[in-house]
Amino acid sequence: MTTSKHRSDFQKILERIRQKSENYERYKFSKEQHALLRTFFDLAQEFDSLTDFYAMCVFSLKEFLGVDSRLYLLDETGQHLKLVCDSLKASFSDLGEVPPYIRLSINPYEAAESYIIPINRKPSGEDDIQPARKIAEVVVGVLEVFPGNKLSRADRFFLKKYTNRIGYNLHNRIIAEQNIRHLKFINNLVMDIEHNVITPNIHFRYLFNQLKKRIAELDCLVALVEGIKEKLKEPSANCEMVLNKIRDLQQGLIQSHKELMEHHANYSLFLETLFRRDHFTQGHLVLRPTKCLVEKEIITPQLEHFASRFAARDITIERPDDMIGEGIPLRVDVGLLSQVYANLFSNALKYTEQVIDHHGKPRKAMAYGREFLRNYFGDGKDGIKFNVFTTGKHLDAQLAAAIFTDGVRGENSRRLPGTGHGLSFIKQVVEIHGGEVGYERTQQGNNFYFILPLPRTEESYEFEKS
Repeated sequence: MTTSKHRSDFQKILERIRQKSENYERYKFSKEQHALLRTFFDLAQEFDSLTDFYAMCVFSLKEFLGVDSRLYLLDETGQHLKLVCDSLKASFSDLGEVPPYIRLSINPYEAAESYIIPINRKPSGEDDIQPARKIAEVVVGVLEVFPGNKLSRADRFFLKKYTNRIGYNLHNRIIAEQNIRHLKFINNLVMDIEHNVITPNIHFRYLFNQLKKRIAELDCLVALVEGIKEKLKEPSANCEMVLNKIRDLQQGLIQSHKELMEHHANYSLFLETLFRRDHFTQGHLVLRPTKCLVEKEIITPQLEHFASRFAARDITIERPDDMIGEGIPLRVDVGLLSQVYANLFSNALKYTEQVIDHHGKPRKAMAYGREFLRNYFGDGKDGIKFNVFTTGKHLDAQLAAAIFTDGVRGENSRRLPGTGHGLSFIKQVVEIHGGEVGYERTQQGNNFYFILPLPRTEESYEFEKS
Protein backbone atom coordinates (compact mmCIF):
# COMPACT_ATOMS: atom_id res chain seq x y z
CA MET A 1 0.00 0.00 0.00
CA THR A 2 1.38 3.42 -0.98
CA THR A 3 1.24 5.86 1.92
CA SER A 4 1.27 9.65 1.84
CA LYS A 5 4.88 9.53 3.05
CA HIS A 6 5.84 7.32 0.11
CA ARG A 7 4.07 9.63 -2.32
CA SER A 8 5.95 12.56 -0.80
CA ASP A 9 9.26 10.68 -1.20
CA PHE A 10 8.44 9.81 -4.81
CA GLN A 11 7.63 13.46 -5.53
CA LYS A 12 11.00 14.56 -4.11
CA ILE A 13 12.77 12.03 -6.30
CA LEU A 14 10.92 13.22 -9.40
CA GLU A 15 11.75 16.82 -8.56
CA ARG A 16 15.45 15.96 -8.23
CA ILE A 17 15.41 14.09 -11.56
CA ARG A 18 13.86 17.09 -13.30
CA GLN A 19 16.26 19.44 -11.57
CA LYS A 20 19.24 17.38 -12.71
CA SER A 21 17.91 17.30 -16.25
CA GLU A 22 17.54 21.08 -16.25
CA ASN A 23 21.03 21.47 -14.77
CA TYR A 24 22.65 19.42 -17.51
CA GLU A 25 20.84 21.47 -20.11
CA ARG A 26 22.16 24.62 -18.47
CA TYR A 27 25.73 23.31 -18.11
CA LYS A 28 26.07 22.97 -21.89
CA PHE A 29 28.86 20.40 -21.62
CA SER A 30 30.72 19.63 -24.84
CA LYS A 31 30.39 16.33 -26.68
CA GLU A 32 33.77 15.25 -25.30
CA GLN A 33 32.79 16.16 -21.76
CA HIS A 34 29.52 14.22 -22.00
CA ALA A 35 31.46 11.24 -23.40
CA LEU A 36 33.96 11.49 -20.54
CA LEU A 37 31.17 11.41 -17.91
CA ARG A 38 29.47 8.42 -19.57
CA THR A 39 32.78 6.57 -19.72
CA PHE A 40 33.51 7.43 -16.09
CA PHE A 41 30.13 6.13 -14.89
CA ASP A 42 30.49 2.88 -16.87
CA LEU A 43 34.08 2.14 -15.84
CA ALA A 44 33.50 3.11 -12.21
CA GLN A 45 31.18 0.08 -12.10
CA GLU A 46 33.64 -2.12 -13.97
CA PHE A 47 36.88 -1.54 -12.05
CA ASP A 48 36.84 -3.00 -8.55
CA SER A 49 40.29 -2.10 -7.26
CA LEU A 50 41.15 1.38 -6.06
CA THR A 51 44.33 1.55 -8.13
CA ASP A 52 42.38 0.83 -11.33
CA PHE A 53 39.86 3.48 -10.34
CA TYR A 54 42.65 6.04 -9.75
CA ALA A 55 44.10 5.36 -13.21
CA MET A 56 40.70 5.65 -14.85
CA CYS A 57 40.15 9.07 -13.20
CA VAL A 58 43.33 10.62 -14.65
CA PHE A 59 43.56 8.83 -18.01
CA SER A 60 39.95 9.70 -18.87
CA LEU A 61 40.91 13.39 -18.75
CA LYS A 62 43.91 12.74 -20.97
CA GLU A 63 41.89 10.73 -23.50
CA PHE A 64 38.87 13.03 -23.83
CA LEU A 65 40.17 16.52 -22.94
CA GLY A 66 43.85 16.21 -23.88
CA VAL A 67 45.14 17.31 -20.44
CA ASP A 68 47.34 15.55 -17.92
CA SER A 69 46.50 15.21 -14.25
CA ARG A 70 47.68 13.91 -10.91
CA LEU A 71 45.47 12.53 -8.15
CA TYR A 72 46.42 13.22 -4.53
CA LEU A 73 44.55 11.69 -1.59
CA LEU A 74 44.83 11.93 2.17
CA ASP A 75 46.84 9.10 3.74
CA GLU A 76 45.59 6.76 6.48
CA THR A 77 46.28 9.37 9.17
CA GLY A 78 44.06 11.90 7.41
CA GLN A 79 46.78 14.55 7.84
CA HIS A 80 49.02 14.30 4.79
CA LEU A 81 48.44 14.10 1.05
CA LYS A 82 50.03 11.37 -1.05
CA LEU A 83 50.29 11.06 -4.83
CA VAL A 84 48.33 7.97 -5.94
CA CYS A 85 48.28 8.35 -9.74
CA ASP A 86 49.97 10.45 -12.43
CA SER A 87 48.86 10.39 -16.10
CA LEU A 88 52.48 11.08 -17.15
CA LYS A 89 53.66 7.84 -15.52
CA ALA A 90 52.20 4.44 -16.38
CA SER A 91 53.12 3.15 -12.95
CA PHE A 92 51.62 2.90 -9.47
CA SER A 93 55.00 3.05 -7.73
CA ASP A 94 57.84 5.59 -7.59
CA LEU A 95 55.42 8.43 -8.23
CA GLY A 96 57.62 10.97 -6.47
CA GLU A 97 57.02 13.39 -3.64
CA VAL A 98 54.04 15.68 -3.28
CA PRO A 99 55.06 19.13 -4.63
CA PRO A 100 55.09 21.94 -2.03
CA TYR A 101 52.38 23.89 -3.87
CA ILE A 102 49.88 21.03 -3.45
CA ARG A 103 47.71 21.53 -0.37
CA LEU A 104 44.23 20.78 0.87
CA SER A 105 41.79 23.53 0.06
CA ILE A 106 38.03 23.93 0.07
CA ASN A 107 38.19 26.06 -3.09
CA PRO A 108 40.01 25.47 -6.42
CA TYR A 109 43.25 27.38 -6.91
CA GLU A 110 46.08 27.84 -9.45
CA ALA A 111 49.74 27.10 -8.81
CA ALA A 112 52.81 26.16 -10.89
CA GLU A 113 50.82 26.42 -14.13
CA SER A 114 48.32 23.85 -12.81
CA TYR A 115 44.68 24.06 -11.85
CA ILE A 116 44.02 22.24 -8.53
CA ILE A 117 40.47 21.22 -7.62
CA PRO A 118 39.41 19.83 -4.21
CA ILE A 119 37.76 16.40 -4.14
CA ASN A 120 34.87 16.50 -1.70
CA ARG A 121 34.01 13.44 0.36
CA LYS A 122 30.49 13.63 -1.02
CA PRO A 123 29.28 15.49 -4.09
CA SER A 124 28.00 18.91 -3.14
CA GLY A 125 27.58 22.35 -4.56
CA GLU A 126 29.84 25.18 -3.50
CA ASP A 127 27.15 26.50 -1.15
CA ASP A 128 27.08 23.23 0.77
CA ILE A 129 30.64 23.52 2.05
CA GLN A 130 30.93 24.64 5.66
CA PRO A 131 34.21 26.55 6.17
CA ALA A 132 33.88 26.15 9.93
CA ARG A 133 34.48 22.42 9.62
CA LYS A 134 37.98 21.01 9.35
CA ILE A 135 39.05 20.77 5.72
CA ALA A 136 39.90 17.07 6.12
CA GLU A 137 36.29 16.41 7.17
CA VAL A 138 35.06 17.88 3.87
CA VAL A 139 37.84 17.15 1.37
CA VAL A 140 39.42 13.74 0.71
CA GLY A 141 42.09 14.97 -1.69
CA VAL A 142 42.83 17.16 -4.75
CA LEU A 143 43.04 16.72 -8.51
CA GLU A 144 45.87 18.63 -10.24
CA VAL A 145 45.20 19.32 -13.93
CA PHE A 146 47.86 20.77 -16.22
CA PRO A 147 48.66 22.82 -18.20
CA GLY A 148 46.21 25.20 -16.57
CA ASN A 149 46.41 27.76 -19.37
CA LYS A 150 44.81 25.24 -21.72
CA LEU A 151 41.61 25.22 -19.65
CA SER A 152 38.74 27.51 -20.51
CA ARG A 153 36.24 28.79 -17.95
CA ALA A 154 33.78 26.12 -19.13
CA ASP A 155 36.51 23.45 -18.73
CA ARG A 156 37.12 24.55 -15.14
CA PHE A 157 33.45 24.42 -14.33
CA PHE A 158 33.28 20.91 -15.80
CA LEU A 159 36.30 19.80 -13.75
CA LYS A 160 34.55 20.86 -10.53
CA LYS A 161 31.59 18.65 -11.44
CA TYR A 162 33.93 15.83 -12.49
CA THR A 163 35.84 15.86 -9.20
CA ASN A 164 32.51 15.70 -7.37
CA ARG A 165 31.85 12.41 -9.19
CA ILE A 166 35.31 11.19 -8.21
CA GLY A 167 34.66 12.19 -4.60
CA TYR A 168 31.31 10.39 -4.46
CA ASN A 169 32.78 7.17 -5.84
CA LEU A 170 35.84 7.39 -3.63
CA HIS A 171 33.67 7.95 -0.57
CA ASN A 172 31.66 4.79 -1.29
CA ARG A 173 34.74 2.74 -2.12
CA ILE A 174 36.60 3.87 1.02
CA ILE A 175 33.55 3.12 3.17
CA ALA A 176 33.22 -0.31 1.51
CA GLU A 177 36.88 -1.13 2.20
CA GLN A 178 36.52 0.03 5.80
CA ASN A 179 33.44 -2.18 6.17
CA ILE A 180 35.32 -5.18 4.76
CA ARG A 181 38.20 -4.59 7.19
CA HIS A 182 35.67 -4.13 9.98
CA LEU A 183 33.93 -7.42 9.15
CA LYS A 184 37.26 -9.26 8.99
CA PHE A 185 38.17 -7.81 12.38
CA ILE A 186 34.81 -8.85 13.86
CA ASN A 187 35.11 -12.38 12.50
CA ASN A 188 38.63 -12.68 13.89
CA LEU A 189 37.42 -11.24 17.19
CA VAL A 190 34.64 -13.84 17.37
CA MET A 191 37.18 -16.62 16.82
CA ASP A 192 39.38 -15.11 19.54
CA ILE A 193 36.40 -14.93 21.91
CA GLU A 194 35.52 -18.54 21.13
CA HIS A 195 39.11 -19.65 21.71
CA ASN A 196 40.04 -17.42 24.64
CA VAL A 197 36.73 -16.93 26.46
CA ILE A 198 34.04 -19.49 25.63
CA THR A 199 36.25 -22.59 25.63
CA PRO A 200 38.12 -21.68 28.87
CA ASN A 201 34.74 -20.86 30.42
CA ILE A 202 33.98 -24.61 30.38
CA HIS A 203 36.84 -25.05 32.89
CA PHE A 204 34.77 -23.20 35.48
CA ARG A 205 32.45 -26.21 35.73
CA TYR A 206 35.40 -28.34 36.79
CA LEU A 207 36.43 -25.75 39.38
CA PHE A 208 32.87 -25.53 40.73
CA ASN A 209 32.73 -29.34 41.08
CA GLN A 210 36.04 -29.25 42.93
CA LEU A 211 34.65 -26.56 45.23
CA LYS A 212 31.55 -28.69 45.87
CA LYS A 213 33.77 -31.60 46.93
CA ARG A 214 35.74 -29.35 49.28
CA ILE A 215 32.51 -28.07 50.81
CA ALA A 216 31.42 -31.69 51.35
CA GLU A 217 34.67 -32.30 53.24
CA LEU A 218 33.33 -30.00 55.94
CA ASP A 219 30.94 -32.84 56.85
CA CYS A 220 33.98 -34.89 57.82
CA LEU A 221 35.30 -32.00 59.86
CA VAL A 222 31.96 -31.67 61.65
CA ALA A 223 31.97 -35.44 62.39
CA LEU A 224 35.54 -35.20 63.66
CA VAL A 225 34.77 -32.35 66.03
CA GLU A 226 31.62 -34.10 67.23
CA GLY A 227 33.67 -37.25 67.95
CA ILE A 228 36.14 -35.21 69.96
CA LYS A 229 33.25 -33.57 71.79
CA GLU A 230 31.79 -36.99 72.76
CA LYS A 231 35.12 -38.20 74.11
CA LEU A 232 35.49 -35.18 76.34
CA LYS A 233 34.17 -35.75 79.84
CA GLU A 234 33.10 -32.13 80.01
CA PRO A 235 32.62 -30.63 76.51
CA SER A 236 33.65 -26.99 76.49
CA ALA A 237 31.64 -24.07 75.17
CA ASN A 238 34.47 -23.47 72.69
CA CYS A 239 33.92 -26.89 71.17
CA GLU A 240 30.23 -26.12 70.58
CA MET A 241 31.13 -22.70 69.15
CA VAL A 242 33.54 -24.30 66.66
CA LEU A 243 30.87 -26.75 65.57
CA ASN A 244 28.33 -23.96 65.03
CA LYS A 245 30.82 -21.89 63.06
CA ILE A 246 31.70 -24.83 60.82
CA ARG A 247 28.02 -25.52 60.16
CA ASP A 248 27.38 -21.83 59.40
CA LEU A 249 30.44 -21.75 57.13
CA GLN A 250 29.24 -24.85 55.30
CA GLN A 251 25.74 -23.47 54.75
CA GLY A 252 27.16 -20.17 53.56
CA LEU A 253 29.50 -21.92 51.11
CA ILE A 254 26.68 -24.15 49.83
CA GLN A 255 24.55 -21.05 49.13
CA SER A 256 27.48 -19.23 47.48
CA HIS A 257 28.22 -22.31 45.38
CA LYS A 258 24.58 -22.46 44.28
CA GLU A 259 24.57 -18.77 43.30
CA LEU A 260 27.87 -19.16 41.45
CA MET A 261 26.52 -22.12 39.49
CA GLU A 262 23.34 -20.24 38.56
CA HIS A 263 25.27 -17.12 37.57
CA HIS A 264 27.74 -19.16 35.54
CA ALA A 265 24.95 -21.06 33.76
CA ASN A 266 23.22 -17.77 32.86
CA TYR A 267 26.47 -16.12 31.80
CA SER A 268 27.47 -19.14 29.67
CA LEU A 269 24.06 -19.24 27.98
CA PHE A 270 24.22 -15.55 27.04
CA LEU A 271 27.86 -15.79 25.99
CA GLU A 272 27.21 -18.70 23.66
CA THR A 273 24.07 -17.09 22.26
CA LEU A 274 25.47 -13.61 21.62
CA PHE A 275 28.82 -14.71 20.22
CA ARG A 276 27.44 -17.51 18.08
CA ARG A 277 29.64 -17.55 15.00
CA ASP A 278 26.64 -17.92 12.67
CA HIS A 279 25.43 -14.43 13.67
CA PHE A 280 28.62 -12.88 12.31
CA THR A 281 29.09 -15.01 9.19
CA GLN A 282 25.48 -14.49 8.09
CA GLY A 283 25.13 -10.87 9.27
CA HIS A 284 21.98 -11.37 11.36
CA LEU A 285 20.75 -13.28 14.41
CA VAL A 286 20.57 -16.99 13.63
CA LEU A 287 18.14 -19.16 15.56
CA ARG A 288 18.94 -22.52 17.11
CA PRO A 289 15.43 -23.54 18.12
CA THR A 290 14.77 -26.40 20.53
CA LYS A 291 11.57 -27.64 22.12
CA CYS A 292 11.24 -26.23 25.64
CA LEU A 293 8.79 -25.22 28.37
CA VAL A 294 8.98 -21.43 28.58
CA GLU A 295 7.99 -21.12 32.25
CA LYS A 296 10.32 -23.84 33.51
CA GLU A 297 13.35 -23.43 31.25
CA ILE A 298 13.38 -19.71 30.47
CA ILE A 299 11.31 -17.55 32.82
CA THR A 300 12.08 -19.23 36.14
CA PRO A 301 15.90 -19.21 35.74
CA GLN A 302 15.85 -15.53 34.77
CA LEU A 303 13.48 -14.68 37.60
CA GLU A 304 15.73 -16.40 40.13
CA HIS A 305 18.63 -14.40 38.73
CA PHE A 306 16.76 -11.14 39.42
CA ALA A 307 14.88 -12.16 42.60
CA SER A 308 17.27 -10.65 45.13
CA ARG A 309 17.37 -7.33 43.23
CA PHE A 310 13.56 -7.15 43.09
CA ALA A 311 13.48 -7.81 46.83
CA ALA A 312 16.09 -5.10 47.48
CA ARG A 313 13.80 -2.57 45.75
CA ASP A 314 10.69 -3.84 47.57
CA ILE A 315 9.14 -5.01 44.30
CA THR A 316 6.75 -7.89 44.74
CA ILE A 317 6.90 -10.66 42.12
CA GLU A 318 3.38 -11.81 41.29
CA ARG A 319 3.50 -15.27 39.74
CA PRO A 320 0.58 -16.47 37.61
CA ASP A 321 -1.32 -19.58 38.58
CA ASP A 322 -2.00 -20.45 34.95
CA MET A 323 1.67 -20.97 34.02
CA ILE A 324 2.68 -23.20 36.91
CA GLY A 325 3.41 -26.67 35.55
CA GLU A 326 2.29 -25.69 32.06
CA GLY A 327 2.88 -28.30 29.42
CA ILE A 328 3.08 -26.17 26.27
CA PRO A 329 6.22 -27.08 24.36
CA LEU A 330 7.44 -24.33 22.02
CA ARG A 331 10.32 -24.49 19.59
CA VAL A 332 12.37 -21.41 20.41
CA ASP A 333 15.99 -20.35 20.78
CA VAL A 334 16.36 -20.73 24.54
CA GLY A 335 19.38 -18.45 24.78
CA LEU A 336 17.85 -15.58 22.79
CA LEU A 337 14.43 -15.83 24.45
CA SER A 338 16.13 -15.93 27.86
CA GLN A 339 17.73 -12.60 26.99
CA VAL A 340 14.30 -11.26 26.03
CA TYR A 341 13.09 -11.97 29.56
CA ALA A 342 16.36 -10.72 31.05
CA ASN A 343 15.82 -7.37 29.30
CA LEU A 344 12.16 -7.19 30.36
CA PHE A 345 13.00 -8.01 34.00
CA SER A 346 15.89 -5.53 33.95
CA ASN A 347 13.52 -2.79 32.75
CA ALA A 348 10.98 -3.81 35.39
CA LEU A 349 13.67 -3.46 38.02
CA LYS A 350 14.42 0.10 36.87
CA TYR A 351 10.96 1.45 36.14
CA THR A 352 8.52 -0.21 38.55
CA GLU A 353 6.84 2.41 40.76
CA GLN A 354 4.45 2.23 43.67
CA VAL A 355 0.76 2.88 42.99
CA ILE A 356 -2.43 2.71 45.03
CA ASP A 357 -4.55 -0.28 44.00
CA HIS A 358 -8.35 -0.42 43.79
CA HIS A 359 -8.49 -1.47 47.46
CA GLY A 360 -6.69 1.72 48.46
CA LYS A 361 -3.49 -0.15 49.35
CA PRO A 362 0.03 0.55 48.08
CA ARG A 363 1.23 -1.82 45.37
CA LYS A 364 4.70 -2.05 43.86
CA ALA A 365 4.82 -5.15 41.74
CA MET A 366 6.04 -6.95 38.65
CA ALA A 367 3.84 -9.68 37.20
CA TYR A 368 4.22 -12.04 34.27
CA GLY A 369 1.86 -14.39 32.53
CA ARG A 370 0.53 -15.64 29.22
CA GLU A 371 -2.71 -15.94 27.31
CA PHE A 372 -3.84 -17.77 24.20
CA LEU A 373 -4.98 -15.91 21.09
CA ARG A 374 -7.12 -17.98 18.77
CA ASN A 375 -6.42 -17.52 15.02
CA TYR A 376 -4.14 -14.56 15.77
CA PHE A 377 -1.79 -15.32 12.87
CA GLY A 378 -4.58 -16.40 10.53
CA ASP A 379 -7.24 -19.05 10.28
CA GLY A 380 -6.14 -22.02 12.36
CA LYS A 381 -2.88 -20.28 13.32
CA ASP A 382 -3.09 -19.54 17.02
CA GLY A 383 -0.74 -17.37 19.02
CA ILE A 384 0.46 -17.22 22.61
CA LYS A 385 0.94 -13.84 24.25
CA PHE A 386 3.61 -13.49 26.95
CA ASN A 387 3.17 -10.49 29.28
CA VAL A 388 5.44 -8.65 31.69
CA PHE A 389 3.50 -6.05 33.70
CA THR A 390 4.85 -3.40 36.07
CA THR A 391 3.05 -0.91 38.27
CA GLY A 392 3.71 2.77 37.61
CA LYS A 393 2.81 5.75 35.46
CA HIS A 394 1.69 5.11 31.89
CA LEU A 395 4.00 5.96 29.01
CA ASP A 396 2.88 8.96 26.99
CA ALA A 397 1.45 8.21 23.55
CA GLN A 398 4.46 9.52 21.58
CA LEU A 399 6.97 7.47 23.57
CA ALA A 400 4.75 4.38 23.50
CA ALA A 401 4.60 4.50 19.69
CA ALA A 402 8.40 4.51 19.39
CA ILE A 403 9.44 2.54 22.47
CA PHE A 404 10.75 -0.47 20.49
CA THR A 405 12.95 1.77 18.29
CA ASP A 406 16.67 1.43 18.91
CA GLY A 407 18.02 4.21 21.16
CA VAL A 408 14.62 5.47 22.37
CA ARG A 409 14.38 6.02 26.13
CA GLY A 410 11.78 7.70 28.32
CA GLU A 411 12.15 11.06 30.05
CA ASN A 412 12.39 9.39 33.45
CA SER A 413 15.28 7.18 32.30
CA ARG A 414 17.96 9.85 31.99
CA ARG A 415 19.22 9.21 35.50
CA LEU A 416 19.27 5.44 34.98
CA PRO A 417 21.93 3.36 33.21
CA GLY A 418 21.03 2.02 29.78
CA THR A 419 21.30 2.64 26.04
CA GLY A 420 17.73 2.22 24.82
CA HIS A 421 18.78 -0.91 22.92
CA GLY A 422 17.04 -3.55 25.06
CA LEU A 423 13.52 -3.29 23.64
CA SER A 424 14.87 -3.03 20.10
CA PHE A 425 16.78 -6.26 20.71
CA ILE A 426 13.59 -7.89 22.03
CA LYS A 427 11.72 -6.85 18.88
CA GLN A 428 14.43 -8.30 16.67
CA VAL A 429 14.53 -11.63 18.52
CA VAL A 430 10.74 -12.02 18.61
CA GLU A 431 10.34 -11.14 14.94
CA ILE A 432 12.87 -13.73 13.76
CA HIS A 433 10.78 -16.23 15.73
CA GLY A 434 7.86 -15.14 13.53
CA GLY A 435 6.22 -13.15 16.33
CA GLU A 436 5.27 -9.60 17.28
CA VAL A 437 6.01 -7.24 20.17
CA GLY A 438 3.87 -4.56 21.73
CA TYR A 439 3.08 -2.25 24.62
CA GLU A 440 -0.26 -1.47 26.23
CA ARG A 441 -1.54 0.61 29.10
CA THR A 442 -3.32 -1.38 31.78
CA GLN A 443 -4.88 -0.55 35.10
CA GLN A 444 -2.20 0.61 37.54
CA GLY A 445 0.69 0.25 35.10
CA ASN A 446 2.29 -0.84 31.86
CA ASN A 447 2.37 -4.16 30.05
CA PHE A 448 5.09 -5.16 27.59
CA TYR A 449 4.30 -8.27 25.64
CA PHE A 450 5.31 -10.46 22.73
CA ILE A 451 3.23 -12.92 20.74
CA LEU A 452 4.64 -16.12 19.25
CA PRO A 453 3.02 -18.52 16.80
CA LEU A 454 1.70 -21.57 18.61
CA PRO A 455 2.33 -24.95 17.01
CA ARG A 456 -0.61 -27.32 16.66
CA THR A 457 0.71 -30.80 17.23
CA GLU A 458 -0.72 -34.00 18.54
CA GLU A 459 1.53 -33.80 21.60
CA SER A 460 0.77 -30.20 22.57
CA TYR A 461 -2.13 -28.79 24.54
CA GLU A 462 -5.75 -28.46 23.51
CA PHE A 463 -6.65 -24.79 23.12
CA GLU A 464 -10.18 -25.25 24.36
CA LYS A 465 -9.02 -26.68 27.70
CA SER A 466 -7.02 -23.58 28.60
